[in-house]
Amino acid sequence: MKIHKYDTVIVGAGGAGMRAAIEATKRSRTAVLTKLYPTRSHTGAAQGGMAAALANVEEDNWEWHTFDTVKGGDYLVDQDAAEILAKEAIDAVLDLEKMGLPFNRTPDGTIDQRRFGGHSRNHGEAPVRRSCYAADRTGHMILQTLYQNCVKEGVEFFNEFYVLDQLITEENGVKKSAGVVAYELATGEIHIFQAKAVIYASGGCGKFFKVTSNAHTLTGDGQAAVYRRGLPLEDMEFFQFHPTGIWRMGILLTEGARGEGGILRNKDGERFMEKYAPVMKDLASRDVVSRSIYTEIREGRGCGPEGDHVFLDLTHLPPEQLDAKLPDITEFARTYLGIEPYTDPIPIQPTAHYAMGGIPTNVEGEVLADNTTVVPGLYAAGEVACVSVHGANRLGTNSLLDINVFGRRAGIAAAEYSAEHDYVELPENPAALVEEQVERLRNSTGNERVAELRRELQETMDANVMVFRTEQTIKTAVEKIAELRERYKNVAIQDKGKRFNTDLLEAIELGNLLDLAEVMAVSALARKESRGGHYREDYPNRDDVNFMRHTMAYREVGDDGTETVRLDYKPVVQTRYQPMERKY
Repeated sequence: MKIHKYDTVIVGAGGAGMRAAIEATKRSRTAVLTKLYPTRSHTGAAQGGMAAALANVEEDNWEWHTFDTVKGGDYLVDQDAAEILAKEAIDAVLDLEKMGLPFNRTPDGTIDQRRFGGHSRNHGEAPVRRSCYAADRTGHMILQTLYQNCVKEGVEFFNEFYVLDQLITEENGVKKSAGVVAYELATGEIHIFQAKAVIYASGGCGKFFKVTSNAHTLTGDGQAAVYRRGLPLEDMEFFQFHPTGIWRMGILLTEGARGEGGILRNKDGERFMEKYAPVMKDLASRDVVSRSIYTEIREGRGCGPEGDHVFLDLTHLPPEQLDAKLPDITEFARTYLGIEPYTDPIPIQPTAHYAMGGIPTNVEGEVLADNTTVVPGLYAAGEVACVSVHGANRLGTNSLLDINVFGRRAGIAAAEYSAEHDYVELPENPAALVEEQVERLRNSTGNERVAELRRELQETMDANVMVFRTEQTIKTAVEKIAELRERYKNVAIQDKGKRFNTDLLEAIELGNLLDLAEVMAVSALARKESRGGHYREDYPNRDDVNFMRHTMAYREVGDDGTETVRLDYKPVVQTRYQPMERKY
């Protein structure tokens, strides 16, 4: 066991982690621990753009952006956080420009902007061009730009170090962050990173779904680490299903395609979104479009022999526009489907995409131990976190914005905290939990296989906790997850070695997914309403009287060792915008 000491430790090297690192390393000795080489992080898969009311192409302002964010999140958004997001968006984009990000440009040289779902002029009057973009590779460009600037600032990276545990020490009855425990992939060694401040920026958890845009690595490691240490997870029932994933594969086709003029059509060639969202049409919010697609399919207007998808039609757009603005997704259509998007519509279906919930934080990125108390020295930003700028449904382009605005804020706050505080004493035998977990899996003679349990989990989640949910489907999922968690105790791996043992790590990741799937399903079962990405067919209306509140889920361990999910609730912060019916 090796022990390292840093002022600030950042878990994850995607957009949020590296944006935090750029700020933290200027102010404190900083280490970034990442399970992937930084430029392989999932931020690189984001395509469409980053929202900011620059008004380079048409009239816009940050207050309209705030309103759209609150409305898009079905009024579960904390409005103080949304105001910060929209107001600081402009500087966040300009900072990236100064760092060297190659945005698309207007003829007069300013950053170009295009339309995106749910972004409107004057509180819903008409779509607005707010998304700043670099073709359909915006996330890739952000990741490369931030990495280059991290190298320039001398950030220390520990690549392929899997953070498996959060260290908490209690001082005078107050839980404080003491550091993290990491597993080094190359050697199988366990490392303790003692730190004055820890920032989680480890991304999402979408791999508990089968049809998903998420990479194999998005297994909710950060959420699971803090959850097991008794800290809450917020709003985990809200998961976004992106309307346009490649049929049966889930690979993302950016909303920017519809921003450039792409149209969704059913088997009759009808532009069906005009029925569901007369003003915004194909650019309504993602939850509305995904439900509309599945409604068309359910009512027999789906495409193909099985009627299980619809079409994204780009054939009316000039080939030169597709080549300039959407080069990656047109290539995806050719590579994965063998079709020519110049002349053929692309078969699509909604794909599990983004967790609106996560580790609860305040607007400085400080992690909450309950509704009001912060955990000194512990921070989170990006998809792993829930500052609740996304509420019940995230607007497209607000995720790349979120990682930059709140990644920056968390980096500054954590470094300032580490400058003012000393190290917290490490708990006794800090690596015990991870050592026990690793050795149990390595020495197990059980008969359950990781791949089989993961397949059953993903099929269960796809069948029961997708776009449409009912009490019965969610209960089915809860019961199946409980069965899988029991079988997981008997899981075995074939690789018993120490060097590059991905078999072992996939077993640990499966444990994380099972924990988080349980939290999601239990939280969804308790929320007897429909709001944003959580749509209950047995409760089709939003219920502001009983459910205008954030879900806070805690892990409880009984005297007999049984684990249960305890739910509590937290009020939504409202400033200027009163809840109203969402219409697009």
